[in-house]
Amino acid sequence: MSKLQRPLGSGFTAAATADDVLAGVDLAGVNAVVTGGHSGIGKAVTRALTRAGAAVTVPARDPQRAAQALGATANVTVAPMDLLEPDTIDAFAADWVASRRPLHILINNAAVPTPGTVRRDSRGFEVQFATSHLGHFQLTLALHEALRRAGGARVVNVSSGAHRFGRIRWDDPHFTTSYDPGSSYAQAKLANVLFAVALDERWAADRIRAFAAHPGVVLGTQLNSGGSRADYQRMGLVDAYGNPVIDPEAGKKTAEQGAATIVFGATSPQLNGLGGLYLNNNDVAPIDDRTLVPTADAIPADAVSHALDSADAARLWTLSETLLRAGA
Repeated sequence: MSKLQRPLGSGFTAAATADDVLAGVDLAGVNAVVTGGHSGIGKAVTRALTRAGAAVTVPARDPQRAAQALGATANVTVAPMDLLEPDTIDAFAADWVASRRPLHILINNAAVPTPGTVRRDSRGFEVQFATSHLGHFQLTLALHEALRRAGGARVVNVSSGAHRFGRIRWDDPHFTTSYDPGSSYAQAKLANVLFAVALDERWAADRIRAFAAHPGVVLGTQLNSGGSRADYQRMGLVDAYGNPVIDPEAGKKTAEQGAATIVFGATSPQLNGLGGLYLNNNDVAPIDDRTLVPTADAIPADAVSHALDSADAARLWTLSETLLRAGA
């Protein structure tokens, strides 16, 4: 676990937006890939990066739908890719590497709604772990040469405060038994953090640094799409009229505020020379190993030691390689 997992005093508040974080940052000549970059928080990330001058590529399962969602956003290219289809990941990465374009920023953001019952892909892999972690693991490794070519690149895995409650089911990551939606989500989000730790340890020598980022809770992007108004009211996420409650200090944010910590990880010069860290509220998060539970007034989202454990990070890397080979 890095001794550097402590706040920097970035100067940004929890209410800062992506545009606030990028104020004065010139990304002209910077190439970025944002998975899930056509909806929700990802769309806010894409638009903020392009406004700062970056050229953004958004890989999507349905490119036509993604292009329509992004509209006339300048400096954006949409390309086909499905994180649950390994061949499409390899094809996207191969095209990028063959173009010899450097890749300065990779934001692994895409996820699937938490299903009420277990869902599996064609390989039999549980879809949350397969999408949020394994698909991004495959994509990132396939883009190594492009990231190395940048001469200084950042990889940001979009995680969640739910990583605190996660445990990797080393012998049954795909929940062949005892499926629980919350546990599968937390496992996937923990994997995002552990992957950032392992990636940074392996690739820092190539000037590729990795971070995991918690965007906050943005209604409609991270929650089960089947949730009722009563559920959201109990969680303090909507008021009596069904309107989203925005309280950044309590972790309840707009999409633009949720995008801020992600672009902070991808671009902030305050993070130069650092990596393998978990970010929250536009800064490096403190470690808080207390047993905390979410309430309507507070959503625990700081780092926990087991998510930053180098041995577990290395073990997940090996497991991920094994699973991808087995599912090929």
